[in-house]
Amino acid sequence: MPAELIVVNGPSAGTRYPFVNGELLVGRAPNANIVLGEPEVGWRHCHIRQRGDRFTVSDLRTSLGTYVNGIRSAERWLEDRDQIGIGKTILMFRSQSVKEASPSAPEPADTKPVLLAACGLVFLFRALAASTDAAQNQILRTQILRIVSDLIPSEDGFLLLGASTSDLLARLRESAAQPDIETLVTRVCEEGAITEPSMRIIAVPLYLDGVLGGVLILQARETESGRLAAHLETLTAVASLASVGFEAYHELESLKAENAFLQQEIASNSGIVGKSTVIRRLLELVERVAPRDTTVLITGESGTGKELIARALHEKSPRRGRPFIAVNCAALSENLFESELFGHEKGAFTGAISLKRGRFELAQGGTIFLDEVGELALPLQSKLLRVLQQREFERVGGTQVHALDIRVIAATNRDLAEDVREGRFREDLYHRLNVVTLNSPALRDRKDDIPLLAWFFLERSALRCKRQMLGVSPEAEELLVQYSWPGNVRELENAMERAVVLGVADHVLPEDLPETLFEGAPQASGTRYHSSVGHAKREAILDAYVQGNGDYKQAARVLGLHPNYLLRLVRNLGLREDINRLQSSAATAGGR
Repeated sequence: MPAELIVVNGPSAGTRYPFVNGELLVGRAPNANIVLGEPEVGWRHCHIRQRGDRFTVSDLRTSLGTYVNGIRSAERWLEDRDQIGIGKTILMFRSQSVKEASPSAPEPADTKPVLLAACGLVFLFRALAASTDAAQNQILRTQILRIVSDLIPSEDGFLLLGASTSDLLARLRESAAQPDIETLVTRVCEEGAITEPSMRIIAVPLYLDGVLGGVLILQARETESGRLAAHLETLTAVASLASVGFEAYHELESLKAENAFLQQEIASNSGIVGKSTVIRRLLELVERVAPRDTTVLITGESGTGKELIARALHEKSPRRGRPFIAVNCAALSENLFESELFGHEKGAFTGAISLKRGRFELAQGGTIFLDEVGELALPLQSKLLRVLQQREFERVGGTQVHALDIRVIAATNRDLAEDVREGRFREDLYHRLNVVTLNSPALRDRKDDIPLLAWFFLERSALRCKRQMLGVSPEAEELLVQYSWPGNVRELENAMERAVVLGVADHVLPEDLPETLFEGAPQASGTRYHSSVGHAKREAILDAYVQGNGDYKQAARVLGLHPNYLLRLVRNLGLREDINRLQSSAATAGGR
């Protein structure tokens, strides 16, 4: 039978391509013999042709290159079972069929145990890719080697993973392996699949996303020394299963990330609720700004719904069919910033076992939302500014420049103008972000919306908790409207969820609400019990101020409270004027 190429990983794994007239063209071109649709593959990527009794592979001057057994090659002679890496696809070269190579090989035994072993290996390799625990990794390696030894009778084995030859050798030395194993690892990395008859060794490289990422070495039993060639073919198949397992894990992680982003995009309660004058004015601005592909800075206190405004801008823009990616800048450390936002190449640093696309790249064509942008440290601000100015980036550890087509929306609860004056925020970045400013109003400035928002959150919490709620009682609604809501809409949402969880009636009653709401309510509001409690608190605080000669720290010590908590009580209970009168009286008495 003629020589052929076999796809050993990816969606077309197992497909065979026999040589037509002694040559095969690989690339994205429709007239190629092997058409690969990956963006990493060139239009005419490489050519494999017969020269006499042998075959050569020639890279057609592509930027990403053609790899033979993990080594980039412009042109190279091919040996049987050489693996050719093109983009993320691995092709195995076979110079002759299995039956021609081993005409006396026995007929295959029952295939069921082999199929079960193959399935088990795929799952174990996928688990090994996902595991970060050293002890767990060792258990998985042992299980993999045990299954492989059932397929290939062996005395010993090594399974090593690493991002490069040097990384593999370093990990091998950590395992205190014998020096001759180190030589074998080097040979596998440089030559590909090998046999060493004197030691009964067979070894193959493992490819992860088309790049060398590990080695698998076995020492066959003495009784198997004459069948090393056949066992090497089996071990090559195991290496292909390793690639499938690792790719399955990476694809699953990508799907999980995409699903999370989609869930955020289609969340049913992502709209802005309200009918007050300030909200109507805000929505009018959103309608005007959304179609324009300009940078927007959203300001406002925490909990006012700045992300909802950003989502509304995205959903009403021409980019609504593309991703909306939210980034919490306050959670990004200097070590994680570049990797999270710009991504990294495989092997860029320790632990980077695969390529990772950053948030900017995931937002390509859509919108990126930089929440709490004012919390970024100054060194990170300069890196962000360059990307926003140039509209291009490089992954960590990479050299390829990627163009950006995104809309930028930023949000902050800080006064960035003040931060610029104090030197805490770069002025050039501030002007880059502050093209159009939208202010998200505090809940105390839109009291007309409180009953509507309360009902909205009540319905959502009742559905989640599987309770039937008919509404909010008039007494409870009065407390909601009178409260100052320092935590804004987020605090109101939590209060309604608490009422649903703890309440026993089909209406929200005053006693179902948090205690803080009664502190800021007028004395006539709420039940008689809560009015009495509020009156007692006021009397106790005023008496403590008298004992403390008007000093809030002394008063807090008398009450056994933290001074900050006492100040909050004074504010919520509206006692500032009464305390000022007490202090004035004390000062007058002292003057006499």
